[in-house]
Amino acid sequence: MLGSLLTLAACGGKSTSGGPSEKLVVGTDAAYAPFEYLKDGKIVGFDVDLLKAVMKEAKLDYKLKNTGWDPLFTSLQSEQVQAGISAITINDDRKKSYDFSSPYFESINKILTKEGSPIKSVNDLKGKKVSVQNGTTGQAALEKKFGKENTNVKKYDSNVLAIQALISGEVDAVVADNTVVDEYAKNNPDKKLTVVNDKTNFESEFYGIAFPKGSKDKAKVDKALKKVIADGTYTKIYKQWFKVEPNLDVLKK
Repeated sequence: MLGSLLTLAACGGKSTSGGPSEKLVVGTDAAYAPFEYLKDGKIVGFDVDLLKAVMKEAKLDYKLKNTGWDPLFTSLQSEQVQAGISAITINDDRKKSYDFSSPYFESINKILTKEGSPIKSVNDLKGKKVSVQNGTTGQAALEKKFGKENTNVKKYDSNVLAIQALISGEVDAVVADNTVVDEYAKNNPDKKLTVVNDKTNFESEFYGIAFPKGSKDKAKVDKALKKVIADGTYTKIYKQWFKVEPNLDVLKK
């Protein structure tokens, strides 16, 4: 994290609110497989491929920068980055500080726990230690349910660390976005984990590309995003990463 902050401090960006930028710096937190993660030192993932297609359609030159999660939002506000893509849920609180593209992905939080656990719903998390990535909607959902001062909600800098806390026995469960939870359980059968889906307590959420308030690039990106969804490019990328057809209708609401 210190390295990310030092890199961030050394790298400025042109303001998008005052005019077009020569090259957009797009921030991400490359610790959120399969959306964005590091592989052989390179940032890869669904968001990465989608961003490439959108920027090509928008005819915008850009650089993807691994800022980390919390620095991503502060650097958006200071316009050190001109956009952010990192499985960022669009919600009313964030819309007070940032502009968002139209939705590009439907998500819902799920619970990850060990096989044989008595946890079958969010209600069963009462009195249990639960890890979340700090600043995520998983944290917000648990704090809404059990209170902001609940010390059993353990906050970590990344989902990787949150999941490691479960594996090491520090917590009883993890709450995170469905794709992250599902992919980890599927790809790590030796860890003997199980996924709990509770649609009663967890509502659908939508990811969007974030921008500083008043961004001049948002309109171009939005138009390009809608085009790649409509022309089949989005579906191709989605199927490549998730092996299923996307529900495009829900993105048009």
